[in-house]
Amino acid sequence: MLGQSAAMSQYTRPHIAGAAVFFTVAVAARGTDVLTTHIEALRAAVRDTRAERPFGVAAWVVLPDHMHCVWQLPMGDSDYSVRMGAIKARFSMALEARNQRASRILRREKGIWQRRFYEHHIRDENAFRACVR
Repeated sequence: MLGQSAAMSQYTRPHIAGAAVFFTVAVAARGTDVLTTHIEALRAAVRDTRAERPFGVAAWVVLPDHMHCVWQLPMGDSDYSVRMGAIKARFSMALEARNQRASRILRREKGIWQRRFYEHHIRDENAFRACVR
């Protein structure tokens, strides 16, 4: 409508304690091999995050520029966003800084990851098996 600003959509993630969750997480520069080239840094980031904030791993596949994983959150805990953020931050800190835009420097980002990730809460055993497969 003219004269009115369009309302920005607000993305809210569900928070279900003890949920099984499927993730797709991509790097910003699709077509690169940053994840497989630096797989040990990614493994360390996951290991350190799990030591700090435990979660179960049912499946995890790492491709050159994105990864898919299925986590089982602990009962009474629904905070997968903090865990994923910690993994992304630890991995980023392990890599050398590249040419960065001023907006990324202000946000303390290295520009390695896409800002968001895709997550899907798994509702039943059939969906769980399909996600793991």
